[in-house]
Amino acid sequence: MLQVFRSFRSLYGWTIFLGAFLLFAVEPMAAKQLLPALGGSSAVWITCLCFFQVALLLGYLYAHWLGRTRSARVAALLHIVLLALAAAMLALIHQPDLARAAGHPLTAIFATLSLTIGLPFLMLSATSPLLQLWLAREEDRDVPWRLFALSNAGSLLALALYPTVIERHLSLGRQRFTWSCGFVLYAILCGILAWRSRSAMPLDRAEPSVPEGASRSGLRQKILWFLLPAGAAMQLCAVTNHLSQNIAAIPLLWVLPLAVYLLTFIVAFEAPGLYRRWLVVRLLVVMLASLGYMLSKTDVSVPILLSIGFFLAELFFACLFCHAEAYRLRPSDPSEATLFYLLLAAGGAAGTIFIAIGCPLLFDANYDIALAFLATAALALAVTWQEGWAQRLLWSVGTALLLALVIMLHIVYARSTLVEERNFYGALRVRQSHYPPQAHTVRTLLHGTIEHGTQWFAPEFRRTPTTYYAPDSGIGLALHFCCDGRPRDIGVVGLGAGTLAAYGQAGDRIRFYEINPAVRPIAENLFTYLRDSPAKISFAPGDARLSLDVEPAENFDVLAIDAFSGDAIPLHLLTTEAMQIYRRQLAPGGILAFHVSNQYVDLTPEIAELAAAAGMQARVVDTPGNSARGEYRATWVLVTSNSAFLAQPQIAALAMDIHRKAEVTAWTDDNSSLLPLLQWRLPERF
Repeated sequence: MLQVFRSFRSLYGWTIFLGAFLLFAVEPMAAKQLLPALGGSSAVWITCLCFFQVALLLGYLYAHWLGRTRSARVAALLHIVLLALAAAMLALIHQPDLARAAGHPLTAIFATLSLTIGLPFLMLSATSPLLQLWLAREEDRDVPWRLFALSNAGSLLALALYPTVIERHLSLGRQRFTWSCGFVLYAILCGILAWRSRSAMPLDRAEPSVPEGASRSGLRQKILWFLLPAGAAMQLCAVTNHLSQNIAAIPLLWVLPLAVYLLTFIVAFEAPGLYRRWLVVRLLVVMLASLGYMLSKTDVSVPILLSIGFFLAELFFACLFCHAEAYRLRPSDPSEATLFYLLLAAGGAAGTIFIAIGCPLLFDANYDIALAFLATAALALAVTWQEGWAQRLLWSVGTALLLALVIMLHIVYARSTLVEERNFYGALRVRQSHYPPQAHTVRTLLHGTIEHGTQWFAPEFRRTPTTYYAPDSGIGLALHFCCDGRPRDIGVVGLGAGTLAAYGQAGDRIRFYEINPAVRPIAENLFTYLRDSPAKISFAPGDARLSLDVEPAENFDVLAIDAFSGDAIPLHLLTTEAMQIYRRQLAPGGILAFHVSNQYVDLTPEIAELAAAAGMQARVVDTPGNSARGEYRATWVLVTSNSAFLAQPQIAALAMDIHRKAEVTAWTDDNSSLLPLLQWRLPERF
C-alpha cells in the first residue's frame, strides 16, 4: 500500500511537470503563428504574454474556487469534464486566419488565442496550485511548496528546447500535433488524480495539521504578494519588448527573458537558502545604475551579446529579489495557499497589462524599461524599509535617480521632437535639427532608436534621397538601371519617410505598402518626398504580404522590401511562400531589392537560399556612407532572373556574389530559425 501511495505521489509531480512543459511550449508556438498576419511586429509576443498572464490568473482563480468547493466529488467531476472539453478543442489549434487582424491587433490576438488554446491553457494554468492542494489534502499536511519549483523546471525545459530544438526541427504543423498528443496524455493523468481527489475534504474543513505559530496573513503581506510579482512582470515585459524591438521578433528573444524569469521562481521556491538579500540588493543597485546609464546614451550601439547579457542579468536580479521576497512572505496557514498563488498571478497579470497595453495608451514615447526600473526600486524601498536608515537611504536615492531617468528621457526626446506617437506597431518620433549647416533643416523619422528616413530641407537637397537610399546604394542602382529610361512601376514595402519617392519621375508609378497607420500622416505632412514627387503615388494599408497576395499582378519593375521595425525582422516576408507572391507581382525581368542593413543579423545568406529556391540570382551591394550628403553605409540584396541587368558594368562593379552557408536553408512559413544568422559581434559598419 505504501508503494502505491508513493507511486501516486510521484504521479502528482510528473503531471505538474508535464502540464508546465506544455504550458510554456505552447506560448512561443501560438505567438509565432500570429506573426505573419500582424506584420511580424515585436508587440505580438508582448500582447500574447499579456493574454497568457491573464489566462494564468483565471487558471489560478479557478483553482482557488475549486479548492473551496463544498463537494469534492462535484469539483472532481467538473474538472474532468473541463479537461475533456479542452481536449476536444485541440482541433481548433491550427494556423489562424487573421486577414483583417492588422486593423485591430489587440482584439484579434485575444480573440484568436481565446478560441484556440484558451480552455486548454486555462486548465494547464490551474495544474500547479490545484494538484498541490489535492496532495496536501491526501497527506493531511502543509502545502508542498517545492512542487511549485518543479512546475517552473518543466516550464524552463520547454523554453530551452523551443528555440534550440523544437523550432529548428519541427514545422508548425508538427509542433501543433505533438503538443496536442502531449495534452491528451496530460488530461488523462490529471483526470486520474481528479477522480482520486473526490473523497478528500477541502482544507478549511479537513482541519489539517497546521505548523506551530501559524497565523493568518496581514493586509500588508497580501498587498506585497500582489505588488512584488507585478514588479517582476513589468521587468519581464519591458526587457522582452526592448530586445524584440531592437533585435528581432523571434522565439529565441522571447524565451530567454521568460526563462530567466522562471529561473528566479525556481531559486526562490526550491532553494530559498541560496537567496542572500544583502548580496542581491547590492548587485541589483549596480545593474539598475549601469543600465540606467546605458539607456541615457540613446546614440550608442552595443554588441548583441553584451546588450542581451546586461539586460538578462538585470532581469535576473530584479525578478529574484521580487520572487524571493514574495516567498519570504508566503502564508503559514495552508488554507491561504491558493489565495497566495492567486495574488501572485494577479500581480503578474497587472504588471504585464500595464507595460503591454497601458504604456502605449498613456505615453507617446517608450518609457517601459525606465518605468520598470523605477517600480523595482520603489518595491525594494518598501520591502527593506524596516532594515534601517542605510537601506532606506540607498533605495530612496535609487528611486529618485530612476525617476530622474524617466524625466531625463522625456526631456531628451522632447527637446528636438516635432511629433511622437505610439501604437501597437511601435513608437514613432520625428526629430528636427539644423545640423549639418548645409542642410538648413533636417528631419528624421525614428522607430524606436532606428532611423526610417531623413530629409534635408535646403533647396538643393530637398529631393535628394539620403541615409540608406543613396544613388549608389542597391536600391538606387536598381531604380537607375532597371528600365532603360522608360516609365517604371515601383513597389515599396515599408513607407518610412517616403524617401524612395525622390526617385520618382513623370510617368512612374510608385505603390507603398505600410502596416502602421501612423506612418502615412507623418510622411505626408512632415516630409515632402511624397508631395514633391512627379510620380503617381498610391498606398496599400495593412500587412504588405497579405496585400500583395490578394492584389492582381502589379507588374513591378522593382519591388523594394524595406519593412523592418527598428532592427526587428518580420520573418514572414522572407520565406519561400513570400517569394512566390513577390515573383507573381514582378514584371518579366523585374528586380527584388531587400534592405538588410542590420546590427545583429546577417540576412544575406538566407536571401541567397530563397533566391536559389525560386530560380533567381542574388547579389549583395554594400556601399559606404558619406556624411557630407547624409548617406549611411547600407546593405541591399538584389534578386532577379534578369541576367542582362546584372551584366551591366555599373551593376557588376558593385553587386557581389553572396557566400552561401551550409547551415542556412530556405525558410518556409512553417519552418524558420534566425539562430544561424545572428551576428554576436557588432559589425564594423556600425
